[in-house]
Amino acid sequence: MRARIYQPAKTAMQSGVARTHAWVLEFEPASRRETDPLMGWTSSVDTQNQVRIRFDTCEAAEDYARSNGIEFDVTQPKVRKPLIRQRGYGENFATDRKGVWTH
Repeated sequence: MRARIYQPAKTAMQSGVARTHAWVLEFEPASRRETDPLMGWTSSVDTQNQVRIRFDTCEAAEDYARSNGIEFDVTQPKVRKPLIRQRGYGENFATDRKGVWTH
């Protein structure tokens, strides 16, 4: 039973970074997913792929995996440069704007 530990990236549907600070321990699938011939649904006999455990730190996730005898791989996140605008969103509508405002 092998697992991977990672810090999830933000989705394309969110502008903020909420729910991306926790670390996740997720098991790798042990068997293939199969398609039901009648309904077309996919299923698997492996129930471990439904388990996702969240931790505050990477070290806590590693300690949990070691204490339970789980082999794991750690994927470090790519650090983004924060986009901090000096005056914030209101800068878009400032009256003292130097250039022409266009969409």
